[in-house]
Amino acid sequence: MKKTTTLSERALVLTPRGRDAAIAAAMLAEARIEATQCASLADLIRALDEGAAFAVLTEEAIATADLHALSAWLQDQEEWSDLPFILLTSRGGGLERNPSAARHLDLLGNVTFLERPFHPTTLISLARSALRARRRQYEARSRLEDLRKSEARYRTLFETMDEGFCVIRFLDGPEGPASDYVHVEANPAYAVNAGIPDIVGKRLREIVSSAEADGWAGIYREVLTTGKSLRFERELIETGRHLELAAFRIEPASRREVAVLFKDVTDRNRADQELRDLNETLEQRVAETVAQREEATAQLHEAQKLETLGQLTGGVAHDINNLLTPITGTLDLLARRYGDEDARTARLLEGALQSAERARILVSRLLGFARRQVLQTRPVDISALVEGMRDLVLSSIGPGIQLQIRQDPDLPAALTDPNQLELAILNLTVNARDAMPEGGVLTISADRANIGKSTGQLARGAYVRLSVTDTGCGMSEETLARAIEPFYSTKDVGKGTGLGLSMVHGLAAQLGGAFLLTSTVGQGTRADLYMPITGEAAETAPVAAPMPPRSLEPLTLLLVDDEELVRAGTAEMLREMGHEVHEADSGQQALRHLRAHGNIEAVVTDYMMPSMNGAQLAERVRTLHPRMPILVVTGYAGGDLSLKFPQLAKPFRQNDLAAALERLLQGESSAVSAELLG
Repeated sequence: MKKTTTLSERALVLTPRGRDAAIAAAMLAEARIEATQCASLADLIRALDEGAAFAVLTEEAIATADLHALSAWLQDQEEWSDLPFILLTSRGGGLERNPSAARHLDLLGNVTFLERPFHPTTLISLARSALRARRRQYEARSRLEDLRKSEARYRTLFETMDEGFCVIRFLDGPEGPASDYVHVEANPAYAVNAGIPDIVGKRLREIVSSAEADGWAGIYREVLTTGKSLRFERELIETGRHLELAAFRIEPASRREVAVLFKDVTDRNRADQELRDLNETLEQRVAETVAQREEATAQLHEAQKLETLGQLTGGVAHDINNLLTPITGTLDLLARRYGDEDARTARLLEGALQSAERARILVSRLLGFARRQVLQTRPVDISALVEGMRDLVLSSIGPGIQLQIRQDPDLPAALTDPNQLELAILNLTVNARDAMPEGGVLTISADRANIGKSTGQLARGAYVRLSVTDTGCGMSEETLARAIEPFYSTKDVGKGTGLGLSMVHGLAAQLGGAFLLTSTVGQGTRADLYMPITGEAAETAPVAAPMPPRSLEPLTLLLVDDEELVRAGTAEMLREMGHEVHEADSGQQALRHLRAHGNIEAVVTDYMMPSMNGAQLAERVRTLHPRMPILVVTGYAGGDLSLKFPQLAKPFRQNDLAAALERLLQGESSAVSAELLG
């Protein structure tokens, strides 16, 4: 049976003349060496790419051929490869008989010349020698590949390991034999663990003090001289790192090298120390933790109490607005009808209307605390706003109190409602004045506050902080804890509603900021109002010339309100203005009325109604009549402060209602005109 030889152990034969190739192949086959005949130099190179042990060429095969491709192949051999050639010549391989031998030697490199004619045993002997040489090259390749794999594994481990690693070589120095060493190799983790970058090439005494160098050199010198590995822990004073180390000698000892493997255990040691400290003061820490939790629980209860109070006051304010609406409307109608007939009647009606107006302001403050007032927020220049209030503040505090206004230059705009902010500043100013009956200093300041970490009251972010500080009597801890509760006041009866600070607190919460109070008895109080910064430029509020409501043409209106008294009072005001009014006590009834009567020109609806609120009704109406003007009357917006429809706040007088209807119809007319022009 013929034995199959791998391509890497075959011979390639290139003899372009006569039967030389066949004869050479037959001779090699007799010696059990597989031979492949090549028809051309190009065939030879293709066969070399597939694999071969050696090649047999004739001198004439390369004498006149283009040898660039063969030369390139030989130069591109891997470092382990030096392909043997047997070159058949007619004049031997000596330069004295064969001048071309030198050129062939330069080209082929590992070549043996065989002069023709030759005995078959000579060719077989040379072929076996070439095969043995090629096999030794294959063995070298295997060892080289194993070495490379080993080096790759070592390098991968060396580069990726978390522990620091270095090799140090001892040097003799002025301090004595082996008194210094140089770092000849170090992995990337060396710098991470030791805290010293670019250590390779640096000597010990270049990077640490002489005293510290003596200690390190002494430890590693013992490892070098005894050959015993060592594990220990030591601080690298130069960087303050605590290191856990293992050192062993690299053989042979004549290399004077020691390998060191280490890791940074500074954090671990610190944690151990903290644990020891914790155990020593456990009782104290537990007490502090319990106190902190009790404080957090108290803050949570306080927040929940304020939220409950807010919900209660918001609901009460809404109900009071519903009661005030028919009262205010009726008083307004009576004043119009009978105010000119009798001076006493006019005086009584005017007093009743003033009381209703005071009640409206009181309800507005309740809604401010409950965070249910509709804010008209925009970017505001706080510096300009405060400066614009200077005269008002001065007139409010009187001549016995000195006013100081301090503001950071280039203060960014804050997102706030300027009208509500002015009211808040005025409330804080009046409180500060009342706290300084003997006079003092009132300071209003504005600056930028960057909160890097969220607290229980302030989220992380950038704010404008408006501060009102007095030098008055201050507040006790008990008073300070209750200061923002609605209706809580330390003033005499009749001198305050107890809603000023509650309103400021509600405004801050609704703006997404915070209201913080600090006070010391006998030293004064500081009130800080935080408002979020906006990247937009401050807007200047447009000043519109006041225009009295014009008399509207009589309209056919649908009035929707579930409160009969409110509905009746509003309907009476509308009818006195000349309008025809159809009434409905629910959203469902209003929709049925709209389907049955096609002459409705506008809808006026309450917001808070059972089953279907005013906003939902307005959406349904717009589905049936896309251009129907709709006015939503609201005591508060119940949390949905972004209604898409015009609004009228309760309570209102006839002029307020007339002006709202005029704006409503003007807006609808403008929208229709724009649509037609478009």
